[in-house]
Amino acid sequence: MAADLEKIRAVCDRVAGSLGLEIVEVEFRGGAGKQGRVLRIFIDKPWDGRPEIEALNEVVNKAVNEEVNEAVTREALGDAAADAQSEAQVRGVTLDDCANVSREVSTILDVEDAITGGEYTLEVSSPGLDRKLSREQDYQRFAGSRVKLMTRLPVGVTETSQGNRHFEGRLKRFENGRLTLDLSEARSKKMKRKQQAAGEKIEIDFSNVEKANLVPEI
Repeated sequence: MAADLEKIRAVCDRVAGSLGLEIVEVEFRGGAGKQGRVLRIFIDKPWDGRPEIEALNEVVNKAVNEEVNEAVTREALGDAAADAQSEAQVRGVTLDDCANVSREVSTILDVEDAITGGEYTLEVSSPGLDRKLSREQDYQRFAGSRVKLMTRLPVGVTETSQGNRHFEGRLKRFENGRLTLDLSEARSKKMKRKQQAAGEKIEIDFSNVEKANLVPEI
């Protein structure tokens, strides 16, 4: 396997920027043959500075309120919510976005011979509902969302407790390099029991987060 991830990431960033997109993550899995060598690229629309839930709620509320002001029927309100959902989806990544990034990245990587050693499979997609949170701006963007994370070092260590490294709850805020989780909103009873010693809310340093991802709410 021969792949310069920094070079690949630079190519991806350049292509995404030219298309009004951003790269969330780049992964390369090596193995024997084309099926074993996979380059995965996760793309998204640039963040507008508002928490994601706030931005999407604004779209929905605006559409519904406009229909209420026009004194229309309940069926029309349903149509308004559907229209709002469609508008919200436009904010995300489309199949055309993925196809465009795949085509241009593939061409440049081949020309620059960034991945040597034979064929590979290129996959381009959105981060998904359970997307990873890796950058500080991810925590700012998804404030208000449910998250699951694991810390590098235990949090909540006392004379009577060894602390905990696994947490699940609602991300209340991210400020000054620290994130605040509302642990009372953990879904599983088992996780709630594990987190009881930490209280209802806990602050965790960003530098202490080993991995984290969103928990889909459907």
